[in-house]
Amino acid sequence: MERDTQERNAQMDRDAQQEAHPDRALETGKGRGPGWVMLGLLPLLGLGILLALIVVGGAGIGREDVPPVEELTVNRVTMPSEGKFVVSVTNGGPDPVTIEQVSVNEALWDFEAEPSNTISPRETAAITIPYPWVEGEAYAIGLISETGATFEGEVPLAVLTPGFSADILGRYALIGFYVGVIPVSLGLLFYPFLRRVGTAGMNFVLALTIGLLAYLVIDTLFEAMEIAGELPGFLSGVPLVLLLASLTVVFGLLGSKLLSRREQTGLPTSYRISGGIGLHNLGEGLAIGAAFALGEAALGTFLVIGFTLHNITEGVGIAAPVLKDDRRPSLWHFGALALLGGGPAILGTWIAGFAYSNLLASVFLAIAVGALVQVIYEVGLLLLQESAESKMPAFSVLNLVGLTAGVSIMYATGLLTL
Repeated sequence: MERDTQERNAQMDRDAQQEAHPDRALETGKGRGPGWVMLGLLPLLGLGILLALIVVGGAGIGREDVPPVEELTVNRVTMPSEGKFVVSVTNGGPDPVTIEQVSVNEALWDFEAEPSNTISPRETAAITIPYPWVEGEAYAIGLISETGATFEGEVPLAVLTPGFSADILGRYALIGFYVGVIPVSLGLLFYPFLRRVGTAGMNFVLALTIGLLAYLVIDTLFEAMEIAGELPGFLSGVPLVLLLASLTVVFGLLGSKLLSRREQTGLPTSYRISGGIGLHNLGEGLAIGAAFALGEAALGTFLVIGFTLHNITEGVGIAAPVLKDDRRPSLWHFGALALLGGGPAILGTWIAGFAYSNLLASVFLAIAVGALVQVIYEVGLLLLQESAESKMPAFSVLNLVGLTAGVSIMYATGLLTL
């Protein structure tokens, strides 16, 4: 009874203090109700009204005498059948764009537009041009707006755009298999040899792997930013690439932090390396598939040869983290690593061959950049750990040679694809 009386007295004292100092209710979190929610929504409501006024009234700046800002991006030119060009365009500007005329090699030509020849902001349209194109010839296509602005598309080599069929699907899959899965598998075959190189040799291989991955990061980042630069302005392609790459690094490191709390072998790291390399190889598949889809068979074949030699070294990098494990991984793990690292090249050839998209390519490559940066961090930790356990310097001459060799090998084999 005495305890209950003390609690009631204490509550009465707190209530009296709250009535005397109502502002303290905010500090303690009490006094919340429907009015408290409205106080939080009031600034947001004001912000919404302000933005609406800016959009409707143009921030007080009249636009009657200002010419429209026209920005039209030519996404792709396809030839789905003989005697026809189909131009996919996106309006990336703030104003509608009306296509009044179309030219092919500077000659005006008839055209049809779907859904309309007036393209609203952020809208995509298909411009169909009935034209008797000749296989193997180059064509310049011009889209002329009602204000006289001209937007150009290019057909470097006229060839029938492949349609979807089981035969074409299988051919592209075979190309991706040659470029991705087989070379990565051949690189993984170095595993028995690398198991016998000793501690110093193992550290050399880890440093070599860091060099390989560092080159891939730079190469993939530049490729992603180049493709992103061709996107419509409202998509903010380059910032999107940097944002996705950064988020991938952050989430990848958080995942590694959680996994590091458990006892683990080098196999999970090999899988993450394989995943990052797989996303990079997806970009290679995009390049090869686009070359064949555009009819540039000679370029496509050259890319296949170059990327095949280039990707053998990636198998070595995937195998490096499991060299320190006491037990050899099962054969099915090596098969899974080869498919994860090389299989996306097949997906890349399919995307480029049937439905190429600069936006998808930028997204995939940006994620690849982040994944590769994250695995560089993990392999670096492995190298530091191995060096500490063996009481050998992490920045030894041999390791620096391995790092340089990794970058040099990737650069030299990359020259074959230029």
